[in-house]
Order: sequence, then structure tokens, then C-alpha cells
Amino acid sequence: MPAPATSPAQAPANSRSRVLVASLIGTTIEFYDFYIYATAAVLVFPSLFFPNSDPTTALLSSFAVFGAAMVARPIGAVVFGHLGDRLGRKGTLVASLLTMGIATFLIGVLPTYEQAGWIATALLVLMRLAQGFALGGEWSGAALVATENAPKNKRALYGTFPQLGAPLGFIIGNGLFLIIGALLPSSAGADPSQPSEAFLTWGWRIPFLFSAVMVVIGLWVRMRLVEAPVFSKTREAGLVRKLPLATVFRSHWKQLVLGTFFMLATYVLFYLMTTFSLSYGRTAEDAAVPGLGYSYTTFVLMMIFGVLFFAAFTLISGPLADKYGRRSTLIWVTAAILVFGLVWVPLIGMGTLGVVLWLVLGFTLMGMTFGPMGALLPELFPTSVRYTGSGISYNVSSILGAAVAPFIAVALWEAADGSPWLVGVYLSSMALLTLVSLLIGKETKDIDLDEGEAPAGVGVGVGQDGSPAATAAR
Repeated sequence: MPAPATSPAQAPANSRSRVLVASLIGTTIEFYDFYIYATAAVLVFPSLFFPNSDPTTALLSSFAVFGAAMVARPIGAVVFGHLGDRLGRKGTLVASLLTMGIATFLIGVLPTYEQAGWIATALLVLMRLAQGFALGGEWSGAALVATENAPKNKRALYGTFPQLGAPLGFIIGNGLFLIIGALLPSSAGADPSQPSEAFLTWGWRIPFLFSAVMVVIGLWVRMRLVEAPVFSKTREAGLVRKLPLATVFRSHWKQLVLGTFFMLATYVLFYLMTTFSLSYGRTAEDAAVPGLGYSYTTFVLMMIFGVLFFAAFTLISGPLADKYGRRSTLIWVTAAILVFGLVWVPLIGMGTLGVVLWLVLGFTLMGMTFGPMGALLPELFPTSVRYTGSGISYNVSSILGAAVAPFIAVALWEAADGSPWLVGVYLSSMALLTLVSLLIGKETKDIDLDEGEAPAGVGVGVGQDGSPAATAAR
């Protein structure tokens, strides 16, 4: 007799280690790719792709290209979200990682402005848009792999693993830049805060080319995943939506708006601490717009020290959010971010100890606010539109926060004649908006991810075994 068909409930489940590694390694690679671009946007791209501008304008132009990727991210969230909600999480995650890997590798072989003129700059923008498009589908898929395979009382803990990719990617990416910079130091008498000629010529390309190795490893891990039972049940019950995007905007627009503002302060803090701070920290004290005057190596080492706290508190935030709730935890953390933005100048004015404390506090708060998002945003939406809904919220917030944060920060820094006080006020203002949204929102930790919606004309009944079953609507 033929073997009976395997039902979704009997389908092989992903082991805990496979879930955690698959959700972690993909986001680590994605954030590594994003960070090396952010570092190059500060360190080499202004002179390589915008050489005809003054230093401030060149930096702003470089940041504008950096921010362009954020515009592509919601588009990626829609496309990959549609595929993830229609066809499954596994294949979509493989596609997003492959797209990011190809774009990053190609940046490593681009000609410079001196070699190809405006075509070089246009190609850089195109590859950056491809990076943003890929990241638009990466995060939500990785978060869903973690949370949809997690025990109900540990969803926030599992959800911190894709978030942990952010600090790990930062450490690997910037660590590699540090090693290359040490092997290719500036010549005697040159400004130590500026890269050497060899670094500008070919050294900066190595991190982009190295990403290909990491992508191959990530693809191997993700190809071994199986679909989570939550999604398999939804597909078997006929609850998959033909147009997830339309359903999200029609039935879940409030969750979209709230989720977007939940992430706002997180994004602004994230890019101020990782991108703006690098510009501010290594700009000379006697420059037209003065900075802190640290060498590149010194300041990046200080940042990596701070990012260790980012990683540690990302993991710490998970059990706290599981115990006390996502909303309650984030309300207190967001209030702390608001206060943190108002004490930038006193902290930085304390000298090197104060700068280190500023970095440590900023990255600690970053971990505490970023960690619970891995569970909170997916929990806002039912299974049939979860990939699309969480991805759009996460990535639209990237436009309101991350896309403009470095650009606004540089403008405010310049307007305040080199003081960062206006940048801190900007952070506090964004934290206030997030705090209001959290006070309006509801707690999600007790939501059952197995609960879904019926498609048009179909109701959800209960089968003989007590499981959800699609029934014709009367």
C-alpha cells in the first residue's frame, strides 16, 4: 500500500539550533554587507565617487546614496513579502540573501569616478538600491523563521537571534576594515585619520569581495530549512492570500502604522551610533565643522567596544520582553533613549571617558530596543500576511528614520558649528514619537501565531481533530 501523505502537523520540524543559526547567519551577512557600505560611505566613497565637491558636500552626497537604499527597502518588503506569504519563507530567504550577495560583490569591482565618470556613480547607486531591495525582504523572513518556530513563551528570546546579526555584522565588517587599514597604513607625515593611497586604490574592495564567501555559507545553512508548521497549516487550510499587500492595507493598516512608528526611534539611534558617529568621531577638531579628532583606528575600536554591549543587551532584552511584555519593555527603553538624546553634550564633554560612555550607553539602548522587535512586529499580523506586514512596517520606518538620519545629523552638526546638541535633540524627538505609538498600541506577547484568517468567501471552522479547517461561508 502507498504510504499515507504527510500532513503539515507531521512535517519534519526545524531543530532549535537550525532555526537559531539560520536566522542569525543570514542577518549577520546582510548587516555585514550594509555596514561595510556605511564604513566606505564615510571613509572612501566621498573622494572616489564625488571628487569634485568640497568635503562636506561630498560626505552628504555619499550619505544620500547610502540613504537611497532605504527607499528601495519597502519595495523589497512588498516583493519578497508577497513571495514569502504566497510560496513560503525558505525560498524567499534564499533569494534575498543571493540578491544582497551579488550586489555587494559587484560594488567591490566597480570603477571609480576617475575611471568612468558619472557612470561609476550611477552604478554605485544601482548596486546600493539592489542592497536595499534585498534587505527589505531579509529581516522579516529571518524574524519569521525565528518566531514561527519558537515556543510561545520564548518568542522574544528566539526573535533576538536575527537581531543579533546587526552587532555581529558590525564587528566583522569593521574589524576587517581595521585589519586592512593596519596592513595598508598612511605614509609618514600623512593625516592618520585619512586612508592610505593603497587603501583608496584597492584595499577598500576586499571586504566587498569577501562577502561572497559568507553568502555561500549562508545559502548552505538556509537550504537545509523546512517550512514552519505555522505556515504549512495556513497553506493546507487554504488561507494563503492571492494579494497579501491588498489584505494588509485593507484589514491591517493600523498595525502597519503602529509598527512603523514602533521602529522609528530604533532606526534613528541605530544609524546615528553607527554612521554619523564615525564621521563625527574622526573629523579633526580644527576642521571647518569640527569633530572629536580621533584617528579612524582609535574611534572604530571604541565603537566595537560599544557594539559588544549592543550584542549583549540584544540577548538580554529577549527574556525581559517574554516576562514583562514587548510593549512594557519598550516603553521604558524608549523613555531612556529620549533622555539619552538630551545628554549628548555633557557626556562627550567629559573627554575620552565620556565619549566611550556615550558609545556604550547608545549601543546598550540600541540592543534593548532592537531585540524585542524581532517578535513584536511579526506578532502584529496573522500568518497569511505576516511576511508582508512586518516587512513593510520595518522598512517604511527605514525611510522615516534610517534614510534621512545620517543626512539630517550632518546638517544639524554643521548648523550647530560642530556641536552635536541638535543631533541629540533630533534623536529625542523621534523617541517621543515612538513612545506615543507604544502608549497607543497593545501588548502582543500572548497572541497565538497559529490563528489565521479565512480568505474571501471562506470561514474558519474546527475539524474533527480540533484543528482549524476551512469551511464555505454561508
